[in-house]
Amino acid sequence: MVKDSAKYAGKEAMDHPSTMNSIVGISKEELLRALGGLLRSSISSPMITVRHVGKLGKETIKIIRGKSELEPHPKDRRFKDPVWKSNPFYRAGLQYWMAWCQSVDEWASDLKMGELERARARFLLGMVTDALAPTNTLIGNPSAMKQAYATGGVSLIRGLKNAYFDITTNGGMPSQVDKRPFEVGKNLATSEGAVIFRNEMLELIQYAPKTKTVRKIPLLQIPPQINKFYVADLTPNKSIVRYLVSQGIQLFVISWRNPTKKHANWGLADYVRAVEEASDVVMKITRQKKINVTAACSGGITASSFVSAMAAKGDKRVNAFTLQVCVLDSDPSDSEIGVFVSQRSIEIARRASKSKGILAGDDLAKVFAWLRPNDLIWNYVVNNYLLGEDPPPFDVLYWNNDTTNLPAALHSDYLDIYHLKPFVTPGPTSFAGHELDMGQVKQDLFIVAGTTDHITPWKACYRTIGLMGSKNIKFVLANSGHIQSLINPPGNPKASYFTSDETPETADEWMGNASRQEGSWWPEWVQWLHERSGEEKKAPVKLGQKSYPPLLKAPGSYVFE
Repeated sequence: MVKDSAKYAGKEAMDHPSTMNSIVGISKEELLRALGGLLRSSISSPMITVRHVGKLGKETIKIIRGKSELEPHPKDRRFKDPVWKSNPFYRAGLQYWMAWCQSVDEWASDLKMGELERARARFLLGMVTDALAPTNTLIGNPSAMKQAYATGGVSLIRGLKNAYFDITTNGGMPSQVDKRPFEVGKNLATSEGAVIFRNEMLELIQYAPKTKTVRKIPLLQIPPQINKFYVADLTPNKSIVRYLVSQGIQLFVISWRNPTKKHANWGLADYVRAVEEASDVVMKITRQKKINVTAACSGGITASSFVSAMAAKGDKRVNAFTLQVCVLDSDPSDSEIGVFVSQRSIEIARRASKSKGILAGDDLAKVFAWLRPNDLIWNYVVNNYLLGEDPPPFDVLYWNNDTTNLPAALHSDYLDIYHLKPFVTPGPTSFAGHELDMGQVKQDLFIVAGTTDHITPWKACYRTIGLMGSKNIKFVLANSGHIQSLINPPGNPKASYFTSDETPETADEWMGNASRQEGSWWPEWVQWLHERSGEEKKAPVKLGQKSYPPLLKAPGSYVFE
């Protein structure tokens, strides 16, 4: 049961690698302001506090008498052990904690404060109540106590070793994955290909065709700068790279360099120029004047800026365009952390990364983890320390923990995207090296989102349609989360997606007209690509060309930095 819980949390973690709200982060100043607002409201309304203390006291009496009807949610895996029902001591402890959580939440709801201040207070109190769950302590966790007894205390020794390892090598955060079974280039990112171009910012990988003929117009994939590119080539059975080349697509993928402090000045305009240089190489190698472009998550911001930049100077190289789980119109309401986003917090975040030269990947990962502490922190505290178990080996979590930094200038540009909304309100001000205007993007567009995506909510992804000048837009909604929407190979019996031939003004209208399709959306996307990738031609025998010979085998060298 414990290992199943760890695996479940691992799947939950798949859906939390990045979000624009998280790039802003939560500053200590904002947390203190939220705490101060909570204290002021409680002092000014003492009778509200007294009333809820009294209500908690009444429920406590019921608990002591065994009359309380409080029960944990059936899907809350923390309380699956039957001891929580059979043992009066544990049952009473659980019910008191639940009563206290309920009382604290209702108290915050009744206090006289503004809605934004209230939302901040409830978020802060939620973090406290989650931390104080009885399962997070040895004596309060029956599974941990049974494990200690069954192993003669060995589980506690293993737990101490795990804790020492995390304190000394993992920044004090509990490890989410056993990294030992995985090695990039050995059992991850193993598709055949070669780096055929490299500059200071990127390596360009051409993947070997697996069909006798290929489509003439190549596909360039632009990954996020957050995390590394090989989520597209995770394992042979989870690789969209392998699938695309098996369908006759000429595929080129960018692998970004992991920036350090000396690269602090790399901004979005620099990344756009680097993409343009890479696309020049793709066109020369394939002898084509057109390319198709695909990008996911924050890589979609770079790709959208690139397509806009080409439109601004009348360059028609981009033939068709795909965005996967990408939000161009960010809003504080897109995630819980959004209540802490303000002009003040944005400037605090900007100054912090500027002083260091980078936004460190490990720091960003900590922000993501604290957004869902039960799944991404306390679950692993229990598994690794109280139970003395190793975290599960999970390929997606290995990739998710293979973090990358953001250069300070790019981080600043992302903050401006949140604040200035250049994709939404184009104007005469230059952004990403040009006058950005998505209304000038006329290419056919394919958009993918996920129904349970908490990072780039599907309705926020749908808002992209209203920003574009494209007349032919296909929107597909996968029945999964953020990363699961991307790693969606055919053959998964649980996979399904929604699609429609229409793109009405609102997401709700679209869903009302959409039809459910069984299976993966990959085949539908490939069919869409085939229709926009030109005629078939004989597949190239060799990778690269005379001017751009293979430099080294895929996955290249930047992926290891």
